[in-house]
Amino acid sequence: MKKSIKKYFNGFTLVEILIVVVIVGILAAIAIPTYYSYVRKGYATEAKTQMKNIVQASEIYKMENDSYPPDCWETLKEEDYLEIKKSITKKWEFECSFDEDGEGGTLSATSTEEMGGGGGKKIEYNKETGKYTGYGQSNSGGE
Repeated sequence: MKKSIKKYFNGFTLVEILIVVVIVGILAAIAIPTYYSYVRKGYATEAKTQMKNIVQASEIYKMENDSYPPDCWETLKEEDYLEIKKSITKKWEFECSFDEDGEGGTLSATSTEEMGGGGGKKIEYNKETGKYTGYGQSNSGGE
């Protein structure tokens, strides 16, 4: 009489665990860069929103004073055309220079060390083309 011995396995083999680890690694290699791209765009959106406010405030200034502000960032803040929260100015430094006729010029935002993505990240807005370039923009490589 033969007894059949049945073995019951209560775990995974080393090969099965390694396969799962490799699959998770591949998924992470794909997902992490995509995640960081979204994070950069989120940080950049905060600055872009304020840059749009600066452009609008400079247009209001022009309507009331028949010229664009000479040192637009400082003038707009000092003359209360622009209110930006301290939480934004801690993270971003803004600079702008518009042509006298207002048709061209640039507006830039450079991140400080307080910003989650680190300092030195720059976004530029070209008033003539109406386009943003630099950090967090899909047309610039995201640096």
